[in-house]
Amino acid sequence: MRAILDFAEKVTLAAYTVQPSDLDLLRSHGLDDETIFDVVEIVGFFNSINRIADALGVELEDFLDVADLPSQPAAGD
Repeated sequence: MRAILDFAEKVTLAAYTVQPSDLDLLRSHGLDDETIFDVVEIVGFFNSINRIADALGVELEDFLDVADLPSQPAAGD
């Protein structure tokens, strides 16, 4: 799971830096190419929807606690 999350973060913050070695690392954790594609597709879709919502000022659902959300993206973390 950690390898998938690290990869998802890399795809989110700097997809252009993904190397074949990143894919090989996921394969070494038992992911096949179809699953790796699924990960990239889900990350890309999630990022796209978030950017659309942010750009249009879509309000959070009532059940989300704004206090638990970061005030700024964690890109610099």
